[in-house]
Amino acid sequence: MKRPNIEIKNRKASFNYELIDRYTAGIVLYGTEIKSIREGKAGLSDSYCTFHNSELWCVNMHIAAFRLGNFYNHEEKRQRKLLLNAKELKKIARATEQSGFTIVPLKLFINNCGLAKLDIAVARGKKLYDKRQSLKEKDIEREMQH
Repeated sequence: MKRPNIEIKNRKASFNYELIDRYTAGIVLYGTEIKSIREGKAGLSDSYCTFHNSELWCVNMHIAAFRLGNFYNHEEKRQRKLLLNAKELKKIARATEQSGFTIVPLKLFINNCGLAKLDIAVARGKKLYDKRQSLKEKDIEREMQH
């Protein structure tokens, strides 16, 4: 049986940030959370990643309560631990120590093995004039297609 292709994107990330390095991380989830993700009921719009005790955590990722969940349903906006190897964690931590850099979730998806994965990026915030330039480039591409 083929699994449905679940892909939840953070559309604002590429507009608000200049993406430097990308990584794919596993996520520690409860059973009701993975069931909600498989139904496509999650959002990354206001989420970000941060370090606590040399572990990477995703904050503000919204995963809706499972519709068939009962008393044991999960908290919708709890912090979720991300799983990366030690070498990647050190590299990300070193990059974010510099001023102006942050870690942004880009895409939440289910891989071929049925596991939830999160694409993250080390990013630098764009200035207002950079955002205007991005909008101009999109308009030019749109006009060229027509």
